[in-house]
Amino acid sequence: MSLEHDLDHWGSHPGDAIDAALAVIESSLRDLLATDPTYWRTSTKKDLLARLETIQTQQAALKLRVLATAGDIAQETGDKDASAWMRAELLVDKAVARSQIKLATKIAKYELVADGLAAGVVSPDKARVITTALDKIEADPVASAEDLVLAEKLLVDYATRLTANELAIVGRKILAEIDPARFENAEAQALLAEEERAQQKTALRVWDNHDGTVGFDGVLPVSMGLRFKRLVEAYAQPRKQQLVEKGAGLPPWERLMGQGFSRLLETLDPAALPRHGGDATTLNVVISLEELRKDLGIASLGYDEANGTAISAAEARRMACNATIIPWVLGSEGEVLDAGRASRFFQPIQRKALRLQAKCCQAEGCDMPPEWCDAHHLNPWAAGGKTDLKDGALLCLHHHRLAHAPAYLHERLPDGTIRFTRRP
Repeated sequence: MSLEHDLDHWGSHPGDAIDAALAVIESSLRDLLATDPTYWRTSTKKDLLARLETIQTQQAALKLRVLATAGDIAQETGDKDASAWMRAELLVDKAVARSQIKLATKIAKYELVADGLAAGVVSPDKARVITTALDKIEADPVASAEDLVLAEKLLVDYATRLTANELAIVGRKILAEIDPARFENAEAQALLAEEERAQQKTALRVWDNHDGTVGFDGVLPVSMGLRFKRLVEAYAQPRKQQLVEKGAGLPPWERLMGQGFSRLLETLDPAALPRHGGDATTLNVVISLEELRKDLGIASLGYDEANGTAISAAEARRMACNATIIPWVLGSEGEVLDAGRASRFFQPIQRKALRLQAKCCQAEGCDMPPEWCDAHHLNPWAAGGKTDLKDGALLCLHHHRLAHAPAYLHERLPDGTIRFTRRP
């Protein structure tokens, strides 16, 4: 239905025509919702789903077009944009509303993207991907205005054949497709920069829920994230298959993935773990000689009796059913016997002894946990240093690099800490 003849320049308000058009849409939807898809033909379902996809995209195009001109709503609410009204009247979270308004503003800059939305061939997700890629091209000092126009045309065309995720991959290298000779090096540099940013964003947070569970979340670079997902799925799928074969109801996929992740941790091969780290299936049980002689002794899990998790000897034996226990019996001064070896590398038992003695990185002022530290020869092996505890120091990755950096000197202080100084 055309609304052009009802616009203000004809001397009438378009509200009546818009209301009539919306009434037709609402009536048609009510008619469709009154039917039961169970009795529809397969061809009818396929046709309806395909057409609804187009209609939803066009509906989104109309909504975004209105949001792009919703400044008067913001003026009325006193907010910087229409999100406050959407939150109050439509019960849309402000973050979601502002994301939609931001997308509407972006699309208003790119005519072909807006046309693709209106035609129902560029979904809002794809439009967000395209406008993000185009904004980066616009800010690229190497790219020209002609490159931007051609990139928009190509990405809108790709949107008719690719998913949003696939389109995002193409969008990152669209300039190289436009002019390989001019942009291939720039693409490689951009990819390296993106990977470096991903490394900087990498994070893992773990916390105790104090209800028998541990919570965690995090961010991984895409290569590691996909690898992690595949590994967990490899353990989750067999359990799913077993439940299917038994005829049991399937739990939520998230629970299966959690169980798969737990199984992955349980089956890690300790021999394959990094030499400087511990492993989740090895328990370091620290107990004093006095406690050891008691029938009801108290031990500590970890490297520090004061800050470790206290357990009974009975609990330690129970946990030993599914884990390797390494006992540490401390003397009255908390000393650990030397476990030196005539070897180039510190042996696992020596690294564990260093972690037990040092409790953290031995660099002055550093408190990096022992599990994240390396065993370092204070006197270099090549210069006659020995691989024993007296010649070893526990250093985090940062300070271990400094220890081998020509620009720095390091010395062991009387209290055992390592002081670093820059060479003059």
